[in-house]
Order: sequence, then structure tokens, then C-alpha cells
Amino acid sequence: MIAVGLVLVGGFVWFSRPDASIGPAPIAHASQGGLAASGIVVPSLTGLAQQGEAEFIENCAACHGVNLAGTAQGPTLIHSLYRPSHHADGAIALAAMNGVRAHHWRFGDMPAIEGITPQKLTVIIAYIRAVQQANGVH
Repeated sequence: MIAVGLVLVGGFVWFSRPDASIGPAPIAHASQGGLAASGIVVPSLTGLAQQGEAEFIENCAACHGVNLAGTAQGPTLIHSLYRPSHHADGAIALAAMNGVRAHHWRFGDMPAIEGITPQKLTVIIAYIRAVQQANGVH
């Protein structure tokens, strides 16, 4: 299982969409810009965020869905719980590198992401923040 989770200072926390009855979102390519079939706004990406899309798809989308929409294996990241002021970029990086104990949601523990590097996380986080901002999560 591949995913990105989030941590709080002092302990690991795992969040997901509160309505677990929502199924996986359809796949749409974010760099095309526009509105994905899932209703998630996908911005035109540039720079680090554009690089991060491919890394997110490779390392995170199996659980968190393309365009951060979530799947049956992991939560959507388009949620106010994941806004930068609540879960800073460093929290995302720590979760990906160290894994996250299940907390609040029913997806189970998130393992550390094999082969993830600080360089990959820099672009992945830029992608996450760009899609979140386009969807009012900031």
C-alpha cells in the first residue's frame, strides 16, 4: 500500500474523509487543468507542482487517489484537516518517511513509503498544496 499521511507534532495522526461511504474518485489528469469527473478542481500546474504530479501518482495515488480524491484505501487530501495551517508540509514529509498509526478514520495504519526521498517529497507537497488551494483548502 502506498500513501501519504499526516502527523501532528508529538504524535502520529491519520485523517480521512469523514464520509467513508464515498467511493474512489475517477482518475483525471491534473496537469490538463479544469474540473475532474470527481468534482475536484484540477489547476494547470507549473514548476514544482507539475513535477510533483508524476511523483504523487507513482508514490501516493494508489491510496490517496489521483488529484487527492481518496480511495477505499486512503483518505482524500481535499479536506480542511489537511490545510497547511493544520498540517504543515513537514508533517506530510514525516508521515511519508515514517508511516502513521491509524487515528480517527478506518483506513488502518499507513506504512512508510519505500524509496521516498526529501527531493520527491518537495515536489509532491507542492502538487498537494496546488490542488488543495484550487479547491479552497488553504
